[in-house]
Amino acid sequence: MAGAKRVGYAVVGLGSISEVAVLPAFRNSKKSRLVALVSHDRARAKQMGAKFGVKNCYSYEDYGRCLDRADVEAVFIASVNNAHAEQTLRAAAARKHVLCEKPMATSVQDCRSMVDACKANRVYLMIAYRKYFEPGSVAMKKLAASGKLGRLRHMYSTYTEIVDPGKARAWQLSRKLADLGIYCVNSMRWVAGSDPIEASAYAWTHDPERFHEVEDSIAFRLTHADGLVCQGASSYSAAAASFLQVHGEKGWAALNPAFAFEEERRLFGKIQGRWFEQKFKVIDEFVLELDAFAECIRCGRDPEPDGTEGLRDIATIQAVYRSARENRTVRIEPEGCD
Repeated sequence: MAGAKRVGYAVVGLGSISEVAVLPAFRNSKKSRLVALVSHDRARAKQMGAKFGVKNCYSYEDYGRCLDRADVEAVFIASVNNAHAEQTLRAAAARKHVLCEKPMATSVQDCRSMVDACKANRVYLMIAYRKYFEPGSVAMKKLAASGKLGRLRHMYSTYTEIVDPGKARAWQLSRKLADLGIYCVNSMRWVAGSDPIEASAYAWTHDPERFHEVEDSIAFRLTHADGLVCQGASSYSAAAASFLQVHGEKGWAALNPAFAFEEERRLFGKIQGRWFEQKFKVIDEFVLELDAFAECIRCGRDPEPDGTEGLRDIATIQAVYRSARENRTVRIEPEGCD
């Protein structure tokens, strides 16, 4: 791709993750360039445009005008989760490639419509799981696949943070919009290289006045056909932390922290009685995913992780919630995954 023109992006949704991470990443990119901004509030778009040197600023009402621009080849959708499907369908109809934040959508049906629309319009759809490109996470994936840990038997993953309802952003306390558990689900699926077939879960809330819609905490167990058992938990009432730990018949390995993008990562463990440890410095993970998608567009290569991966995660999350509601083990049905 040497010498190829950089891919022009519009960023749709200008919340904190866009301001802190996505928009600054374009400054360090060699394959992607920031062309336009779209926000629910045009004044917000203009504010971010002034900050990041972008002249083409639109409100959601003007999203169509943004999609009409020839210099917008791709959209990075970073809006609230329940807006992803509609914004993706419109982008696909305009023949724009889509890089969509996770969770991909709020239902399997919406995910399927996104996949189908992008396929029908011959545009690429990638889900923004940045760990697919971050060196520490990639090292964990390669180690698990290498056989050095032996047959994988158990995985554990957690993502927690403290959320004060008085200071919380609206999406954090909405059952349809909250998204901590998606990190654990996708990480364990990705590292395992297989999909779970059953889910069991339990959700609880110690302070119902603080958490009257979304659960305070949830723990779940995912069983794979080969006997691998994955256990995860997420919480809004524990200190910020995340990890991914993999246990095999010959050894174990842990990545800690697993999901924070502003902290040094450590990959460590013990294989056949020998300790090991690797450290991974903080890097701009958002540049990695932007440029990975840009390279797919320029080279005509299907992206990974694609929309089907995002769909399978949502199918798993839906089974987890159903299990917690009905207090029983639920079979995971990806509903037409290819």
